Amino acid sequence: MTNIDWAKEFPGAVTICDTNGIILYMNKKSEEVNKDFGGKSLIGKSLFDCHQPRSCEIIRQIIATQQANNYTIEKKGKKKFINQSPWYQNGTIAGLVEISLEIPEQMPHFIRS
Repeated sequence: MTNIDWAKEFPGAVTICDTNGIILYMNKKSEEVNKDFGGKSLIGKSLFDCHQPRSCEIIRQIIATQQANNYTIEKKGKKKFINQSPWYQNGTIAGLVEISLEIPEQMPHFIRS
């Protein structure tokens, strides 16, 4: 199989931007989560226009250092895990992928050897 859009109906929000912060892709969940900000119409627009200065600096830092940023948040009563990671094309950094997943309030943690 080729050209599989695995993220389209993925239950977490997937947003992809290029190295200039221009949004290239949003899956259905990302469009839904960002509907108050324009949803799908955000594609082609800059992340820097819709984030606080601190967040913009983190985005720039991820792209410059090519290091992932992971954290949890609680918003509107829902706890989420956020992963922001660089993505690559032909071995060269091409931008950033953000995956936002809702997680339960209490979650099992396993230590495996």
